Amino acid sequence: MARQVTLFTGQWADLPLAELAGKAREFGFDGLELACWGDHFDVDRAAVDTTYCEERRSLLTDHTLGCWAISHHLAGQLVCDLNDARSDVFAPDAVTADPDAKRSWAIETMKNTARAARNMRVDVVCGFTGSSIWHLLYSFPPVPEEMIEAGYRRFAELWNPILDVFDECGVRFALEVHPTEIAFDIVTARRTLEAIDRRKAFGFNFDPSHLQWQGMEPSRFIDEFSDRIYHVHMKDVAVTLDGRAGLLSSHLPFGAPGRGWDFRSVGRGDVDFEAIIRALNRVDYTGPLSVEWEDSGMDREYGARESCEFVKKLDFEPSTVAFDAAFEHDA
Repeated sequence: MARQVTLFTGQWADLPLAELAGKAREFGFDGLELACWGDHFDVDRAAVDTTYCEERRSLLTDHTLGCWAISHHLAGQLVCDLNDARSDVFAPDAVTADPDAKRSWAIETMKNTARAARNMRVDVVCGFTGSSIWHLLYSFPPVPEEMIEAGYRRFAELWNPILDVFDECGVRFALEVHPTEIAFDIVTARRTLEAIDRRKAFGFNFDPSHLQWQGMEPSRFIDEFSDRIYHVHMKDVAVTLDGRAGLLSSHLPFGAPGRGWDFRSVGRGDVDFEAIIRALNRVDYTGPLSVEWEDSGMDREYGARESCEFVKKLDFEPSTVAFDAAFEHDA
């Protein structure tokens, strides 16, 4: 059976969910990965109100759509982030401009996200963790190893109580490995797991785009973390180095000329998606393939429809027999 193809609603949160659901069905998607902002999914309400969850599910069912994951990147970011003014828009007005208040809000909200997922009858929450040490990426002034170790200890201190609630609810958290997070590549992903003693409540939302532009082979991440691929984003990226542009992107916004890389609609960048499907088959991943559509140079409705078609055509099941089995015969 082919995997379900879903649309992550985070980049569509300006639209009411009822309107987006109709579009998603028309585009050909099997379901939605609900973002926990806009009007798409209210985790604080869903954590205590099962009727609300059933209403959300009924809305999707009315459009022949399913839901296998919800995502709360914005609150998750504030758990470990330094929480400067950039993230004030992620949190309620009552806690803006107060880093510790934003953190406290985020911790409780992520706990409620686990409860909301249970009530919504999904077993995966995707999101971010934030990082207190991302700004130390370049080691000048020199960064003592103890500062990095302290960052991982801080992550464990803040996230273990959240993950306790995930365990209580029978829900798993899937970190999108991503710059600005405690895990942003293969090495830091392994270190992150070690920091929390590899507890099963914590795994990864595999997104190849963030690995590709850093110069990694994304399918290797799947092989290295075969038991921790809890969800998959289908997102593409193009590296556009031309001798003048750099990988650090020169403080230019997404879509601006002169960047060294930028996101592309699925199938229009550098990611080898066939290698990814083969790797997912090797690790027996049967969850959804969720399109996270980001392309500053393309109309999003055109891109979403095209991306859905691309992923459905690309996805294939592994073989159940060896191709040369027909040559065998009894001696």
